[in-house]
Amino acid sequence: MTSRNTYDLNFGRHHLELGRRTCIMGVINVTPDSFSDGGQFFDTDTAVSHALRLAEEGADILDIGGESTRPFSKSVSVAEECDRVLPVIEGIAARVEVPISIDTTKSQVARRALDSGAVIINDVSALRFDPGLAAVAVEFEAPLILMHMLGEPGTMQSAPYYADVVTDIKSFLAEAAERARSLGVSRDKLILDPGIGFGKTIDHNLSLIKHLARFADLGLPLLIGTSRKAFIRRTVSGDPGKELSPQSPEVATGTQATVAAAILNGAHMVRVHDVASTVVTAKLIDAVLSAT
Repeated sequence: MTSRNTYDLNFGRHHLELGRRTCIMGVINVTPDSFSDGGQFFDTDTAVSHALRLAEEGADILDIGGESTRPFSKSVSVAEECDRVLPVIEGIAARVEVPISIDTTKSQVARRALDSGAVIINDVSALRFDPGLAAVAVEFEAPLILMHMLGEPGTMQSAPYYADVVTDIKSFLAEAAERARSLGVSRDKLILDPGIGFGKTIDHNLSLIKHLARFADLGLPLLIGTSRKAFIRRTVSGDPGKELSPQSPEVATGTQATVAAAILNGAHMVRVHDVASTVVTAKLIDAVLSAT
């Protein structure tokens, strides 16, 4: 268990005090093929309704993605991604004040999303796929989330290897932050994500959560996304070769266990599908961290 550094994240009319309490990011996948809920919110009206429900449940940020980044997934075009996410962003922004994040690796998508009401960029490639995302973040003064991924979604789970998973990913994120800074992104707009499940084995993921405190000296807020991921589904099943359904109650409980562990070890933000349960988990763990 570790005390968290605190950060003030200011962007537009929004302000988040990171580290004083855990920030909860609710996931809305506007895709037909995401691992956890593929197709469930592919319809615009359904996606907007789901986002509004997550906001009511206590989400601090709503993260909208129009391209699956599950293992072995394939990229979609800028036009198709925009067709998926822009109507959803517009529908949400017209109804709630909760800040909206666009989960994309493409600067063209990010620009149109921010024009439509999004205010945060969540880049799972950490500017490797499209460095132009940095210029969009600078222009809109938007926070930029930089995530570690081994390679790209189509290959990341093909025998992932690290000399030392924590050291290697910490070095990657430090370099990613420096790259963003060199491209003009203000340091106080950067958030780092070790990328649980993105080119990692079960042991890699568990080690990253266990040793998350080692990332604290990077001096930037940490986002962790464990929700319903394969390492939970396999660990809970008791058989590394067998995965439980992402929708199963056991996986929901397992997700909350990893959320609690991540917060205790220094996570400032958690990205989840089930906001209501996570609000309760975060409230209790935050209280533990604040106890004398």
